[in-house]
Amino acid sequence: VAAQKCRKRKLNAILNLEEDVCNLQTQKESLKKEHFQCSKSINQIKQKLNNLYHDIFSRLRDDQGRPVNPHQYVIHCSSNGSVFVIPKHLAKSEQKQDNRKEQKQK
Repeated sequence: VAAQKCRKRKLNAILNLEEDVCNLQTQKESLKKEHFQCSKSINQIKQKLNNLYHDIFSRLRDDQGRPVNPHQYVIHCSSNGSVFVIPKHLAKSEQKQDNRKEQKQK
C-alpha cells in the first residue's frame, strides 16, 4: 500500500510538471509574440521620429536665412518641455553633465 501511494504521488508529480512545462511553453510563445510586436512598434516610432527630425531641419533657417545643417546641430528637449536647436558639441558636453548629476543622485 505504501509503495502504491508513493508511485501515485510520483505520477501526480510528473503529470503536474508536464502541465507546468506545457503552460510555460505557451507563455514563452506569447512573450515572443509580444516582444516581436514591441520591437516592431519601436522601429516604427524610431522611423517616425527620424522623419520628424528631418522635416524640422528642412524647415529651420539661421539668421541669414540659410538652412541649418543637421550634421552640426541637434534638437534638444529640456526637462521643462522647452525645445532648442544647439550645436552638437554643446549637446555632448550637456549629456555628460546630466549623466554626472544622475550618478550623484543615485
